[in-house]
Amino acid sequence: MISPEEIKLQALKWWKPFLQSYIANENFFPRQIDRIGKVKPGQITRQFETLQQEIELLYRESKNEIGNGYLIKTAGRNFRRSGPHDLPDSIEFETADDYLHFIAKKKEWKLFQRNYELLSGSFPHLKGWIVNHVTLLTVADKNWLDIIQVCKYFLISPRPNLYLRQLPIQVHTKFIEDNTAVVQSLLDFLIPDHIRNKDQKRFAERYFLKHDEPLVRIRILDERLALHKDIMDVSIRLSDFEKTVFDCDYVLIAENKMNFLTLPFLKSTIAVWSGGGFNVSYLKNSEWLAGKNIYYWGDIDEHGFQILHQLRSYYPSTKSVMMDRLTYDTFEPYAAQGERNTSERLSLLSTAEAELYAFIKLQPDKNRLEQEKITQYYIDQELRKIIL
Repeated sequence: MISPEEIKLQALKWWKPFLQSYIANENFFPRQIDRIGKVKPGQITRQFETLQQEIELLYRESKNEIGNGYLIKTAGRNFRRSGPHDLPDSIEFETADDYLHFIAKKKEWKLFQRNYELLSGSFPHLKGWIVNHVTLLTVADKNWLDIIQVCKYFLISPRPNLYLRQLPIQVHTKFIEDNTAVVQSLLDFLIPDHIRNKDQKRFAERYFLKHDEPLVRIRILDERLALHKDIMDVSIRLSDFEKTVFDCDYVLIAENKMNFLTLPFLKSTIAVWSGGGFNVSYLKNSEWLAGKNIYYWGDIDEHGFQILHQLRSYYPSTKSVMMDRLTYDTFEPYAAQGERNTSERLSLLSTAEAELYAFIKLQPDKNRLEQEKITQYYIDQELRKIIL
């Protein structure tokens, strides 16, 4: 026989559909639970005392006894050995008030109704969003008035190009940060054509707001290309790097910062450091790079070749420098054990690169030759062979 606890578990599963029925203006009650554990003949004869206790417990919290909550409906049954009995046959919640009393959610219900009227009154076309997020409207600590202020601002100015702190909204500075999940969900629904980057979870970067961008460091390796007299080393915001076309023929992207800083002067060349390692991903939208001769110099290790592969997925003509078998063999005494890469094959490597990648993957303790282990003399000579 079903217990009051089991009835509550089932009733709580109706909570979201019940809220949704209010929006759809549909009657949700009366609603029954039919599968309550019907009494079998053997229980009447062998387990009568236990059965009686279960039925008494069921009645104790029912509308039949206390005037609200679930109603026990009974049906007469006739058993061969014990004769006729009037037994529970189904459980029914007759009204919404009975239901809310039993699951103890009257406060949440009133809060939901108030917040629904507030949101739908402010944004009549928001009904589709509300239907899918009804339980959010029952949360007591949500300041919907301020959330509505934020959304109204973005509807009027969907691409502010301001820092979050600068938005002319009468809410405190950290309000959006504290309510990012719900505000973002609403804006995705309200201004779907003004999402800058749908894959970006950070609020400012997802929408058209200013944010603390990564910096790209640039060394100008040809004095004739110097910026503003003799400025040869600058760091600029990524967005500025993407739209600035440098008047050079060659772009040398280095993985290691110190090696980047000690590159020799080279004709018509700039060197780029975007933070090292897999941060080459920052460069993927710099379309002007596609018109340059790009060289990548990374460690001769499994991750170094993976980064080269990644860079070529943005700029297929990228060439590697000092990532060859000759360089490895020359400085092999300085090779050490490095982290492993699970990729067996990297499709964007050249034949020679792929052979070296396969070779170092077979090395038990010398699968990494770091850039710093290569002498400066060798570096200068190799680069000047490529860039005359």
